[in-house]
Amino acid sequence: MSSFVGRNKPAWDELESLVRKARKNAGAMTPAELARIDVLYRRTTVHLAQVATRSNDRKLLGYLNDLTVSAHSLIYVAPRRSMFAGLRDFIVEGFARSIARNGRVHALAAALLIGGALFGYFASIVDVQTAYALGSSDDPRRPGSTTDQLLTFLRDGREQAGGEKFLFASFLFQNNFKVAVMALATGFLAGVPTVILTFYNGMLLGVFIAIHHRAGIYAEVWAWLLPHGITELGAIVLASGVGLLFGRAVLAPGLQTRMDAIRSAGQEAVGVLLGAFFMLVAAAIIESYVRQSHLSTVARLAFAAGTALFWALLIGYGAVLERAARRVAPETTTTAGFLPVKQL
Repeated sequence: MSSFVGRNKPAWDELESLVRKARKNAGAMTPAELARIDVLYRRTTVHLAQVATRSNDRKLLGYLNDLTVSAHSLIYVAPRRSMFAGLRDFIVEGFARSIARNGRVHALAAALLIGGALFGYFASIVDVQTAYALGSSDDPRRPGSTTDQLLTFLRDGREQAGGEKFLFASFLFQNNFKVAVMALATGFLAGVPTVILTFYNGMLLGVFIAIHHRAGIYAEVWAWLLPHGITELGAIVLASGVGLLFGRAVLAPGLQTRMDAIRSAGQEAVGVLLGAFFMLVAAAIIESYVRQSHLSTVARLAFAAGTALFWALLIGYGAVLERAARRVAPETTTTAGFLPVKQL
């Protein structure tokens, strides 16, 4: 057994050193060192089995057992992270990659919303009676409203106190979240209600813009709509995209069974719905505290441009990460902890 220890002790010492370094600062580990831990761990497990069957050396057996357990926890057990770190990683990577993975259905949902908006807008511009027919009967901003009346509505609420704005934000979030959940959940009905709901919401938006454009209100209506609308409508598009994903799972499950396809869509839905939840919270806050403020039209449009840039960069970053993950997929099938783990 002494010769066995002499031959393999350098490998054990190396693994022990790498484990100690990884526990101290996992982020400082190079890819070569991470791969080396994987190799040495597997080799040491073989040594452990040999010692357990061929020797009564309890001290050596305990040492190898502790060493392999330490390496195993690094490879197969995810490191503990704070709630805020997990939330940050979800927003920066998990949410963005989920959007990129399902880019086609989200693009289709966006096309439905924009298509509905264009239809509602041009139909209302061509025929004012169409605006009455397509618009919401509960909205006081009707085609017959004067420019002063419409401007009064756009500027309303700027004098509200902070508490009133907070209550208004809560109301807006509840309403928008219901729309998002409905667009997502109705996807189980082959996606048909999701398509109709998304197009209809876009149509209402187009009618709203047409009413203001007819009255000669251009920059101010966009400055009223875009600061919160980019985030709010983006969340609804994502929820609608997942609804379409459910519809596709029902209609065309492919090589999977229909239940397996729905289950896979559900896994994606969890992440997107959570991300959409935070987007709608942000949109409600922006709508209450930015839209209902005395900021100038230029400042509001600049804020809207900033939100558009933020979401574009986030989604683009997710697409880059997803593309990189697909390139390495043939080499690493799962990721546990911070090490890529190969299938045996």
